[in-house]
Amino acid sequence: MIAIEISQPGGPDVLRAAIRPTPQPGNDDVVIRVEAAGVNRPDAMQRLGRYPPPAGASDIPGLEVAGEIVSTGPAVRTWRAGDRVCALVAGGGYAEYCAVPAVQCLAIPEGLDAVHAAAIPETFFTVWANLFQRGSLRAGERVLVHGGTSGIGTTAIQLARAFEATVFATAGSDEKCEACRRLGAAVAINYRDDDFVAVVKRETGGSGVDVILDIIGGEYVARNIECLAMNGRLVQIGAQGGALVSISLTPILQRRLTVTGSTLRARSPAEKGALALEVERNVWPLIRSGRVAPIIDRTYPLTQAAEAHRRLESSAHIGKIVLVP
Repeated sequence: MIAIEISQPGGPDVLRAAIRPTPQPGNDDVVIRVEAAGVNRPDAMQRLGRYPPPAGASDIPGLEVAGEIVSTGPAVRTWRAGDRVCALVAGGGYAEYCAVPAVQCLAIPEGLDAVHAAAIPETFFTVWANLFQRGSLRAGERVLVHGGTSGIGTTAIQLARAFEATVFATAGSDEKCEACRRLGAAVAINYRDDDFVAVVKRETGGSGVDVILDIIGGEYVARNIECLAMNGRLVQIGAQGGALVSISLTPILQRRLTVTGSTLRARSPAEKGALALEVERNVWPLIRSGRVAPIIDRTYPLTQAAEAHRRLESSAHIGKIVLVP
C-alpha cells in the first residue's frame, strides 16, 4: 500500500510517499480501507520530532480515518467486512489501509461522506473528553474557546452551543471571527486587535467565564486565569505557545479554580472505546439532525500531505484539512 512516511524530523518536505505492507488485523482489530484521513496539529508535532507515537503504534502519522472495513480480527464481533466506519487511531492514518482496535470505530453517521466523517474522531473525541468530561460544561454556563476556527475550535463552538452554553471565541482575523459567530459564538474576539481578558470581563460584567478550552498555553495561562469566574475550570489541551509557565496561585485559591488538561493519543483502547460510546450517545444525534457538523477547510490527495501540512501550519484554514488517498 501507499503510505506517508516521516523521513526525518523537519518541515513539511520530510513527508514522503512510500510503499508499506498492508496491515493485518490483530485479535481485537479491524483493517479499514481508508477513503479519507484527517490532518491535525499532533501530526505536525510528530513530523517535527516533538510527539512520538506511543509504544506499539504505527510510525505513520494520522490520528483519524474513515472508510470501509475489509477484514476483522478473530475476537471482533461488533463489525464485519463492508461496514463503513470512522475511527480514532494512535497512528497510521496517512495510508491506504489502517489497522485499529474495533472499539475505537463508530458507524459513519447517516448522510455523511467519508471526508466529513474522517474529520470527526480526533476533534470530537477531544472536545467531548475535555470540555464536557474534564471541564464539566453545563447548560447556561459561559465558555471561552481559543483558536475558534481550528478543527478543535469549530467543534467546540458547535457542541457548546448545542448544549446551551454561551460561547466566547478567539481568532486571528475579522474573517475568522465572523466564521466563529456563524458557528454559534456569541462573542468573537480578534486577538490581534483586542485583549481577550478585557473583552471577557466587559461582556460578562466582570464575572468572567466558567470554562476555558485552551490549545495555546504559554502566556495565555495566566491571562486565562484572570478570565475565570468563581469555581471556573481551565482545560489545557495544547501548548503551542509554550509548555513552561509561571502563574500566581492566589486567584486559584481565592476563586476555587480548577486547572486541568489531558491528551488523547496514549490512552488505552478500552478508554478510547468508552469515550467512543459517549460520543456516539451524545453527539451522533446532533450530527444526524444537522445541528452540528464537521467543518471542512480543504482536501488534498494523500501524496500531497506536505502541502496539507503547509496549509495547517499557515493557520489560514477554517475547520479541518483532510487527505484523500
